[in-house]
Amino acid sequence: MAGSRSGATICIYDGSPAWPDLARLWRFAEAAKVTVFGAGAAFYTSCEKAGLVPRLIADLGAIRTVGSTGSPLPPEAYAWIYETVGTDVFLAPGSGGTDIASGFVGPLPTLPIVAGEMQVRCLGMKVASVDPDGKALVGEVGELVCTAPAPSMPLFFWGDADDARYLDSYFDTYPGIWRHGDWIEITSRGGAIVYGRSDATINRHGVRMGTSEFYRVLDTLPEIADSLVVDCADPGGGSSILLFVALHPGVSMSPQLEKRIADAIRALVSPRHVPDLIVAAPDIPRTISGKKMEVPVKKLMLGLAPAACFNRDTMANPDSMHFYIEMAKARRKA
Repeated sequence: MAGSRSGATICIYDGSPAWPDLARLWRFAEAAKVTVFGAGAAFYTSCEKAGLVPRLIADLGAIRTVGSTGSPLPPEAYAWIYETVGTDVFLAPGSGGTDIASGFVGPLPTLPIVAGEMQVRCLGMKVASVDPDGKALVGEVGELVCTAPAPSMPLFFWGDADDARYLDSYFDTYPGIWRHGDWIEITSRGGAIVYGRSDATINRHGVRMGTSEFYRVLDTLPEIADSLVVDCADPGGGSSILLFVALHPGVSMSPQLEKRIADAIRALVSPRHVPDLIVAAPDIPRTISGKKMEVPVKKLMLGLAPAACFNRDTMANPDSMHFYIEMAKARRKA
């Protein structure tokens, strides 16, 4: 814990939030009398799937605000937090980026909370949703862009003398406009819904689907602990949707479970987006901040060298990548 001149104390838990069990952070919040509790969306959905009721295992009466980041918080998790943490907490999801050192969209306590949405665009961030031609969209999903300079934007990359890597990373699609690489919808209320990484989009016959649409369905299946989906080119042409699922202990992949997964996606996502391959994986790779590493896994499956796909130092579970590296080798031999 560390104090501040404002009288606040920052409480940081260093370790796995699931060890020895998912109750660990909630008990930590009780012990530290935490008033603003923040965690990754994946933590909340894991607690929900495990049937946890935090207010029954810890005294959370001090909590006034519950923050969420790292990945989109599904609407179902909003209801779970209010039902199991506290009915009078301020639920405050936000979305931003380490590279921009800021938030793009986030909470505002004076506005109503709508499940699945973040309420406002952050101060100093001229955030918009745009189509491929750069036209602003409202009520439709588009690329998350920042159309004006922001105070926290990086000015250059270290060692990038001609700015080529910097410009290619953020300004290659819309010259002069920062493209962050997320799908976002600006609602008619002025709120925002983030759908996940745009470079991890599942595109089938011209119909684009955010990966979060898959995860919302997969999270309802009790056998699945975690999942990751990618769409990548096949060695012989065409493309395949690959779905990796981490199953709960004692559960194994079977033709019956594979069919249930496919049927659920067909009914609740789209018949066009049923995976071409469903694979049981020992673990789902995540960053230290809890984001699923869809793009690195996709790059591996496309044949890129592991060193060009991910950095072990930025991962929460780097050993999980061994499985995907071997899977990529097998795909190239097929």
